[in-house]
Amino acid sequence: MRILVVEDDSRLADPVVTALRGEHHTVDLALTGGAGLDLSNRDVHDIVVLDLMLPGVGGLEICRTLRRRGSRAMVLMMTARDAVRDKVAALDEGADDYLVKPFALEELLARIRALSRRSLDGYRAFLEHGALLLDQHTGNVSYGGRPVELTHTEFVIVESMLRHPTRIFSSDLLYERVRNLDGLGTSTTIKTHIVNLRKKLRQTGASSDVIETVRGFGYRLAEI
Repeated sequence: MRILVVEDDSRLADPVVTALRGEHHTVDLALTGGAGLDLSNRDVHDIVVLDLMLPGVGGLEICRTLRRRGSRAMVLMMTARDAVRDKVAALDEGADDYLVKPFALEELLARIRALSRRSLDGYRAFLEHGALLLDQHTGNVSYGGRPVELTHTEFVIVESMLRHPTRIFSSDLLYERVRNLDGLGTSTTIKTHIVNLRKKLRQTGASSDVIETVRGFGYRLAEI
């Protein structure tokens, strides 16, 4: 699952993100409401873990905006407010669940698993572009039916491209998505990951230009 966490307290956000990645989810983190809205515009998320009280744009407004856009993401609202009226307001704006702080990390993960099961009806099991296929249930990537063994960083790059197969991804944009993984240093190392990806894909029989370089702009999947 691709999960967006919008939480302004890094002391809470960091362990949540680490735990979710430990369960093999792809996680984006925003520390302000505005950044959360921006990330929700740039990517399709399966689940949004959303703090109610945020600097700038509040959680209710973000949830309202997601639903107005037609987003089918499952929204888990989390807040220190435990009054019934606050819970009702969140649910009425389109939240699917409500978790009161402080909470045990195990409970959050259990609720995420429950939301994942509820979202399966509208969930795309596979992302594919030509012979390139990503199984979102297992996290396996293959080309022409042959498995491709990827690092976590390489997996996120492939997943991002498969979700937006016509988009050109700059090195800076890809770096923003993977900079917390594998000790990645700077955006200049993205080129190395692309080279390694192409090599692994060629070993399965793919041509060298499955991932194209668009000179001066970045990378994209080749047209099929």
